Amino acid sequence: MFQLIRLPQFSFSRSFALIAAVALLQACAYNSEEDLYPNGDACDTSDVSYNQDVLPILVNNCYVCHDNTNRQGGIILEGYNQLKTHVNSGRLIGAIRRESGFSPMPQGSPQLPDCQIETIAQWITDGAPEN
Repeated sequence: MFQLIRLPQFSFSRSFALIAAVALLQACAYNSEEDLYPNGDACDTSDVSYNQDVLPILVNNCYVCHDNTNRQGGIILEGYNQLKTHVNSGRLIGAIRRESGFSPMPQGSPQLPDCQIETIAQWITDGAPEN
């Protein structure tokens, strides 16, 4: 009359292992940063401004030690005229690029991000205008 069909038995641990393996395989993929974020972190130095671009970098990274109050090492970067002295001597770019013969800045901290260094360098190349 009725014929009983016997299905294979799966244990909980086998089922869990199978589900985990499928999940892991789907999670494995190689994506390069350029593919994921095509223009997300592009550094635009085409129109660098002292007030809009350079000054915020200095305020956030340099003024803690080199403003009119702190003056560490006798170096003041606060104020365009003070900064321009260090730009003209090459000390600013040498220090932030950590070139040989210059004290690496910011001292005791990681080097500034490449884009911030490129921004300051481009501003200097453009004649370091007070704009």
